[in-house]
Amino acid sequence: METETNIFSPDFRKNDYEFYKRLRADEPAHSFSLQGGRTGWLISRYDDVVELLKSSSFIKDQSKVFGAISSADAHSNEAKLFHNMMLNVDPPDHTRLRRLMQPSFNPKEMLKLAPRIEQIADSLLKDMEHMEGSFDLIDEFAFPLPIIVISELLGVPVEDRHKFRKWSNTIVSASENEHSKFAEDVKAFVEYLDYLIKERRENPQNDLITGLIHAEEEGDKLQGNELYSMIFLLIIAGHETTVNLIGNGMYALFEHPKQLELLKSDPNLTETAIEEMLRFHSPVDSSTARWADENIVLHGKTIQKGDMVIASISSANRDERKFKNPHLLDITRKPNPHMAFGYGIHFCLGAPLARLEGSIAFRKLLRAFPHITPAGSLSDLEWRSVFLLRGLKELPVLRA
Repeated sequence: METETNIFSPDFRKNDYEFYKRLRADEPAHSFSLQGGRTGWLISRYDDVVELLKSSSFIKDQSKVFGAISSADAHSNEAKLFHNMMLNVDPPDHTRLRRLMQPSFNPKEMLKLAPRIEQIADSLLKDMEHMEGSFDLIDEFAFPLPIIVISELLGVPVEDRHKFRKWSNTIVSASENEHSKFAEDVKAFVEYLDYLIKERRENPQNDLITGLIHAEEEGDKLQGNELYSMIFLLIIAGHETTVNLIGNGMYALFEHPKQLELLKSDPNLTETAIEEMLRFHSPVDSSTARWADENIVLHGKTIQKGDMVIASISSANRDERKFKNPHLLDITRKPNPHMAFGYGIHFCLGAPLARLEGSIAFRKLLRAFPHITPAGSLSDLEWRSVFLLRGLKELPVLRA
């Protein structure tokens, strides 16, 4: 099967699950054209995605494919944020960076945050009690909860947190944004990090940014622009996944009202429900890009050395070969080996935090508003036009 579907189109989300289903059946290694005449590949079956994400034959470091960036580019705003990011490097640099952050994000450390996350959720829900008519669950709950949590971990001042939503949305939507808008927001983000890093150097605090600065000063742990890249990644990844988990999860429950009633009647199902929400409308739709380090034959097609390869997380999580009735939400599903947080060495570092935030959010939300309903037709809701992520633009709801 050959198809001309543009997977980077803003309209792609409207029928992407059907598109993925056709790919899994007929074209599990799907090629598409990139700018400059290069070839990209979209991998859609569960087992193939597992192999791709764990294989050392697919690398993250673009410089190994296209050569090192110029000295001028190395000091650009984009370089400060994107180059040397843990997501975009291979071992041994990836191993070093991940080892640096792992202690702060292990499950035991995350559980210590539970009382504070509960306080934040309670405060947000109390504010929502006084709202009349419909309100946007994304704006009022799904976004502020994780952005407050990650900001407090990092040590970002309260008055600055609202800036991250605009910057984050522009940067993760880079392919749909005008270059000038993208460059403007990247510049603003870097300037803010300049300020924040300078302030923490002068006034150390008990927060992650101070810890990262200390690691940089030791010399052998953080190098070059890695400090900027790490803070940027923590801010973006630290809230985007949970925003989408809460929004997408509530949307899925609205799509399956019997499952919503089941969860309300038995809050003990929350943990398995969270896993099923992560599978059903995965907050991260696809993996970040990898490049083939050698010629590889997959399903009769040759992926050439240097070709870009993307794994479809959403497709893998609905693979009929792996999941029974994958098109249905089942909050009691066990086992549930979804790949919403990736697989292999790049498995999401913040998964324990996202799971904890999601669990607290749904327990609190459904207890506070047991009669919550969508305000309008679900079919009218729109997905953000971001290829990498899956999230709603808004989710208007009524408390009763």
